[in-house]
Amino acid sequence: MSSHAEPKYKQVYEFGSKVAFGKTSDDYAIHRAGFPDQFFELLRQRNWIRSGQTALDVGSGTGTVARGLASLGCQVTGVDPSAELLTQARQMSSGVSYEEGTAESLPAQSGSFDVITAGQCWHWFRRPEAAREFQRVLKSGGRVIIAHFDWLPLSGNLVSATEDLILRYNPDWAASRGTGMYPAWLTDLAEAGFKDIETTSFDIAQPYSPEAWRSRIRASAGVAASLSSERVAEFDADLADILKTDFPDQTLLIPHRVWMVTARKN
Repeated sequence: MSSHAEPKYKQVYEFGSKVAFGKTSDDYAIHRAGFPDQFFELLRQRNWIRSGQTALDVGSGTGTVARGLASLGCQVTGVDPSAELLTQARQMSSGVSYEEGTAESLPAQSGSFDVITAGQCWHWFRRPEAAREFQRVLKSGGRVIIAHFDWLPLSGNLVSATEDLILRYNPDWAASRGTGMYPAWLTDLAEAGFKDIETTSFDIAQPYSPEAWRSRIRASAGVAASLSSERVAEFDADLADILKTDFPDQTLLIPHRVWMVTARKN
């Protein structure tokens, strides 16, 4: 049992396993790379985000997306079910307000936001319910942006080796061998009544030190958010051995894909 308090809300992964990101809030805050600057620049260039808008960031975690929206001039509220992660977010943010809540029952009045974002979290929600709730909270003509920033397991690379190790320790982990693209989420939005649905993506190489990569992986759903502290320590030692033996570079360039779908409320 983690020494952290049990979150007020629990989210259930769509494949059925339960995780608690509050168990890994320290690593999560420091080592989970937020969306890169190019993501926020693209939002600005496409005119999907404008200064002065009211924005709700759902599944906000430690506030990486919320802070980026605030830097673009938005008035931002972040919502997350984990009290531990929101504590980290408040310590790291200024000019952003945070509230505890879930995507399926947002603590917001109907028609109150210009933009709703969900970064790195849509798969944790009961997606049809969340899409309908986003419709409720958005203003007429408001925009939803669902985005992911995923590592890419390519043949023989560190990501692939890391995923193999996660599966050794956690065979029920269902997020391996991803492509960083989520076509089913377009249907979620269409069935909730959104219009003007479109997608975009780009790839980057995200730099990590070996220590930062180990911490990033500890902060993932398949490791510290799911395993006991003893198993996490064993996993981390095995990952350190893999890095030392097979990937000894002091700067690891990890391929990632930013993918997003956006749509508008009628």
